[in-house]
Amino acid sequence: MSARTQKEKNHLSVAVRVFICIAAAGLMLFAYIEKQNGLTELRLAIPALAKELKDIEQENIRLTYEVEKFESPEHLMQLRQRPEYNHLKNSFFDDEIILKP
Repeated sequence: MSARTQKEKNHLSVAVRVFICIAAAGLMLFAYIEKQNGLTELRLAIPALAKELKDIEQENIRLTYEVEKFESPEHLMQLRQRPEYNHLKNSFFDDEIILKP
């Protein structure tokens, strides 16, 4: 082989190596940008999810209040006086079963 063809092969080899390095760097940069986009998307979703969680917690508090209000002895006694509950009778102390925690 002549010296000229050897130099051309070396230049071609260097050019291929540079192209491979540039392509690898480009792929790594693309992967990094995709990861950053995913993180940014999650960061943008956090405030909306926090608001939704706050709304659910407030609804839970409201429903807990409603349950406690419904189960209060005063309300149950009012329900007992309604015609649809006339068949219910007071229990005797001997009939009650008390479970200790």
